[in-house]
Amino acid sequence: MKIRVSRLYSQPVESLEVEVVERKGLGHPDSLCDHAAEAASVSLSKYYQEMFGGILHHNVDKALLVGGRAKVEFGGGEILEPITFILAGRATTEVATEEGLETIPAEEIAVKSVKEEFGRSLRFLDVEKHLVVKAILRPGSTDLRRIFEEGRRQAPLSNDTSLGVGFAPLTEMERIVLEGERYLNSKKFKEKLPEVGEDIKVMGLREKEKITLTVAAAIIAPLTPDKDHYVSVKEQIEAELSDLASTYTSKEIEVKVNVGDNYEKGIYYLTLTGTSAESGDDGQVGRGNRCNGLITPNRPMSMEATAGKNPYSHIGKIYNVLAGSLANRIVVEIDAVKEAYTYVLGQIGKRIDDPLVVSLQLVVDPAAPWNNIQNEAQEIAKEEVSKVTNITKQILERQALLF
Repeated sequence: MKIRVSRLYSQPVESLEVEVVERKGLGHPDSLCDHAAEAASVSLSKYYQEMFGGILHHNVDKALLVGGRAKVEFGGGEILEPITFILAGRATTEVATEEGLETIPAEEIAVKSVKEEFGRSLRFLDVEKHLVVKAILRPGSTDLRRIFEEGRRQAPLSNDTSLGVGFAPLTEMERIVLEGERYLNSKKFKEKLPEVGEDIKVMGLREKEKITLTVAAAIIAPLTPDKDHYVSVKEQIEAELSDLASTYTSKEIEVKVNVGDNYEKGIYYLTLTGTSAESGDDGQVGRGNRCNGLITPNRPMSMEATAGKNPYSHIGKIYNVLAGSLANRIVVEIDAVKEAYTYVLGQIGKRIDDPLVVSLQLVVDPAAPWNNIQNEAQEIAKEEVSKVTNITKQILERQALLF
């Protein structure tokens, strides 16, 4: 394994004149796809472990959500056509045992887990009435299955040639956007303001010392009897989010909710189920948040989708978690490092604990001794890579942030 540590002389993101950050919330169609695909992978992994003693080959990371049709008005409405969710991928569907060939109901397991995930994510969605789920899972290619099986005899072998990317620390605005959506979708906030659905997107813009948060929040029509109530809900969201943001920054804050509304033309963001997926908006795995929960155009990002990939050997998932953990450790443990950018590249068929290269790019205090920083960073990288197989357990226990 090669570890390369280089010094960046770029301007820290916090000091740029313009910074843009986005987070697609729990009920956004793209996020629903990520959550559902990941739920299918976790369920399959646990089934394989229980029945056969280990995770078997699978990747269920291709998913499409086709939005339904709904008629909505203040006080209610009806679903005219349900949401359709299509999951496609590869899974082990047969295993040779001493008793003979055992068939695995992979598609049934996936469909059940997807419905359960939609039910957990959306309070007002009836998964039997408002959702159609289709799973099309086929066995993997011979070469990938052989690589997977070979990896079970030693350290797991990489399922793909892929790159994981991470950075730390988060800027004030990145933290505001991340924690802002989490708060608006928290149990505490829903108890306070149940009219707010789960489809929430927060777009943050910082221009020098001013932060503007543009929020799209689906409002629950049956709980919103009229325009005045709708406007009151929007104002409460703005006030709550502004108060939360002020705990992270002293900068000027402006919050705007549902700016596409046009009261004169009767345009309001009303939904029955809490998601725009009920009527006209579609979703896809990998189009939403990166592995750290954010979309950050001011930072390097991997385009790899983490959701649905097997947590045992697919480095498109594992190395993104690893890169984020590595970056965080470096900025926490090495005081002189102001920003850390980490890149972990692996090759298909190679041990996941032996990546082709680990690149650490650091913005540091100019007065700090560079040799010491390099050595410390390399030691942290070696330790993190040596523990890479622990990430599988973190993923299965839902302890790793993936999107």
